[in-house]
Amino acid sequence: MITSNQMFYRTPQFQIFSESEREMIYSAALEVLETAGVQIERKSALTLLENAGARIEGNKAYIPSYIVEEAVRNAPRKILIYDRNGNPAMRLESTHYYFGTGSDTPHFLDSYNNEIRRTVHKDIGNVAKLVDALPNLDFLMSLGLIWDEKVSMTDLYQFQEMLFNTTKPIVFTAHDLKGTKDIIKMASIAAGSEDELKKHPFIINYIEPTSPLVETKEPIDKLLYCAEQGIPSLYTPTISAGSTAPATLAGTIIQALAECLSGVTMAQLNKKGAPVLIGGVISAMDMHSGSFIYGGPDFHLMCAGMNEMSSYLGLPVYGTAGCTDSKAIDEQAAIEGVFSINLQALSGGNLIHDVGYIASGLIGSLDMVTMCDEIIAMTKRIMRGIEVDKEHLAVETIRRVGPKGSFIADKHTMRHFKDQQWYPELMDRKNYDKWAAAGKKSCGQRINEKVKRILKEHKPEPLEKSKQDEIMKLINSEAKTRKVRY
Repeated sequence: MITSNQMFYRTPQFQIFSESEREMIYSAALEVLETAGVQIERKSALTLLENAGARIEGNKAYIPSYIVEEAVRNAPRKILIYDRNGNPAMRLESTHYYFGTGSDTPHFLDSYNNEIRRTVHKDIGNVAKLVDALPNLDFLMSLGLIWDEKVSMTDLYQFQEMLFNTTKPIVFTAHDLKGTKDIIKMASIAAGSEDELKKHPFIINYIEPTSPLVETKEPIDKLLYCAEQGIPSLYTPTISAGSTAPATLAGTIIQALAECLSGVTMAQLNKKGAPVLIGGVISAMDMHSGSFIYGGPDFHLMCAGMNEMSSYLGLPVYGTAGCTDSKAIDEQAAIEGVFSINLQALSGGNLIHDVGYIASGLIGSLDMVTMCDEIIAMTKRIMRGIEVDKEHLAVETIRRVGPKGSFIADKHTMRHFKDQQWYPELMDRKNYDKWAAAGKKSCGQRINEKVKRILKEHKPEPLEKSKQDEIMKLINSEAKTRKVRY
């Protein structure tokens, strides 16, 4: 078929800002960095910025737009992430999207007794095992902050459990620079060498600035070290409209973008081409409860808007979805999970985290992760869109079957029904009698059964025993002397 002056869309389209609005937001973020400035609490970073032409007053840097724009040009447009075995796993660029869990929740919803308790060491291994088994989860974060170990060692134990229980890429957190170095060393052991890890990175360091517009010592240290080592990092705020940012959605996005760009600028000044993602959790404070919103439409809009701005700048983006303000795996959790996952995919999120967060990010839930895995599968089918070509228009098939005919046994149906229709695992489509005969189970019951089945039966591909031993030797050595100040 030959057509002229036609536009075709293969996937659903979604957009918040116009081209001129994106220009306005970027310009405003640059103006914030140049006129409001950023508080930098590390002398080495101040020196980098001053040498590049920024004005320094005390520990505050006023960064001219030309420095930031040069940094954006130098930052990679695509970041390749591999799995633990060195196989390509994620291409963080453009409209490629990947989903994974969040990290460091202090509490956990126990899948066996439905009670909320503090997160413990064994939970992290269970999270990793579950994510390893779920087909629509692409990367792993710990989903919990360990309480039953020495606090100075929890970042190492969390990484060790993730490393030992999945081959999927890992986004890690570290208490400080020492923790970052230790974790990168552990990953190097798993990869085979430091050079092999640099060539095929399967880890990403999660780093947070402090809103509004403060860059403290620990995040800067981790950012600059990862830049030097060629290890991908996230430099992303968790920002709250009306609390740590303006009450307006556009103003919050502008401030969040400015904070992200200050990190990109420092990383590129330290090492040109350093792989850095921007984005984060762009939300608001509920003025009635004082809680940080993880499920409201304003949260979804701001996260989607940040995705659009990242795409506009050509930088990979760290999105947020699969989370809820609900305290249980209920209708609210499902509704908020669906909206966040759909809008992140539609708006161009790349590395989309926090799948499994409930209670506004304070509780991790394996059941929420598993429910969202099914939602992500549905979203992926929607994002495939509808193919429009001669084969899929099926005019010849309709003519061949004709009036009063049946398509059930037609060769065209046999060819296409599996790839055109999405088939669920957890959603029930049986008739009532068959559903009743199977025990009248709710979706929540089926989700919980799947969690327990995976934890009982799934066997992740093990890391080589010699590498496990070397990593545990490092951890045990650190446990004797390691101290972390808070």
